[in-house]
Amino acid sequence: MSSNRRDFIKKATIAAVGVTIGSTNANAMSAKSYSKIIGANDRLHIAIQGLGRRYGAYIPAIADKKNNIELRYLCDVMKSQRDNAAAKLAQKLNNKPKLENDIRNILNDKDIDAVFMATPDHWHAPGACMAMQAGKHVFLEKPCSHNPQEGELLVAYQKKYDKVVQMGNQQRSSLQSQEIIKEIHKGIIGDVYNAIAFYTNNRGPVPNQTKTAPPEGLDWDLFQGPAPRRAYTDNTWDYNWHWYGWDYGTAEMGNNATHELDIARWALDVKYPEHVHVNAGKFHYKEDGWEMYDTMEATFRFSDNKTIQWDGRSRNGYNKYNTDRGTLVYGSNGSAMINRDGYKLYDIQGKLIRENVVTGVEDGNALGGGGKLSEAHIVNFFDAIRGKTVLASPIDEGAMSQMLTHYANIASRIDNSFEVDENTGRIFNKEAMKLWSRTYEPGWEIKPV
Repeated sequence: MSSNRRDFIKKATIAAVGVTIGSTNANAMSAKSYSKIIGANDRLHIAIQGLGRRYGAYIPAIADKKNNIELRYLCDVMKSQRDNAAAKLAQKLNNKPKLENDIRNILNDKDIDAVFMATPDHWHAPGACMAMQAGKHVFLEKPCSHNPQEGELLVAYQKKYDKVVQMGNQQRSSLQSQEIIKEIHKGIIGDVYNAIAFYTNNRGPVPNQTKTAPPEGLDWDLFQGPAPRRAYTDNTWDYNWHWYGWDYGTAEMGNNATHELDIARWALDVKYPEHVHVNAGKFHYKEDGWEMYDTMEATFRFSDNKTIQWDGRSRNGYNKYNTDRGTLVYGSNGSAMINRDGYKLYDIQGKLIRENVVTGVEDGNALGGGGKLSEAHIVNFFDAIRGKTVLASPIDEGAMSQMLTHYANIASRIDNSFEVDENTGRIFNKEAMKLWSRTYEPGWEIKPV
């Protein structure tokens, strides 16, 4: 960032918040907080890393002139992704973003304020930590981490570098979800004791992996990034990395359960569980290339006799709960069904007593998603950078919810239940703790701070 721009930001911040560094007002900002805030009216310069299915959800907020954003870079390891994104955005932006293959080149640009991370899962935490270390704020898509240790490192990096890091679980920005969970915490359905988070999809068969040359334009080495190197297998780079083993993806738990389990944990007002139990398996298209479970039932038991259950069915489209995804919260005096459209509130007899539903605000199972919730979540991120609001989903909260998905994946992989330290989140099982981290390509490890 240039010295002139820094001076402008400093002056704009003083005008916006009406404080001075030497103020003795108890409510005045600390020097540390003051120094990290960009002026309320200053333009934010941003970059997007990952130009697959998700990045389109960012564009409405970026292109909205009142948000005062300049998209400086479009970054992807696949040339066709860069070219396609540039063509699509040509009519939506007033400027022409630079196209870049390697995010590390972008992080060296001191004028970049924030980075959107929409890469495959194994890149999320390493990329975010590199960005924070380079002085950038981060909008980090789910899952925020590939494994539990990465979640711990993300929180540590955020605290050290004092950057704004928003996790991309956009339902945290739903006014309806905020409304009903606030009321649940006040006791509208009595003492809450159980939440069932669920997801239903009808994903079809995926190709079996076959070794082949990487497709033209793909930087396969950079795609792998932090992951150990291996030969390319056909169709890996285009979404099916989700299901082709644990090098890159986190299965459906990291891919989708993150959202609903976050709502469940928020509603029950719990942190780490005491016990985790899982039943999971691959039950559909048994001869195809899908290497993960496609069906999972998980139970997380917390103190105070509270439980969260996960019911995930990736390849059987029957909507057991009359909708494809959501969170059902039970209390001693009633219940609430919460999803991306809003909520329905029921009394102890099961009678609908109130609802606040706005359909079509966010895509449910569409690849990449997007909609009004994503837009609101991104605007919240911009406003938090400018010091105008607090984050809807700060990374310490996001990482705690993400732990539930990691616990379930680990329990599935070792085919065993385990106890958890509810204060630290650590697992009381030596076999499970072997999966607390992962093997990194030498030189790509996230260094502790």
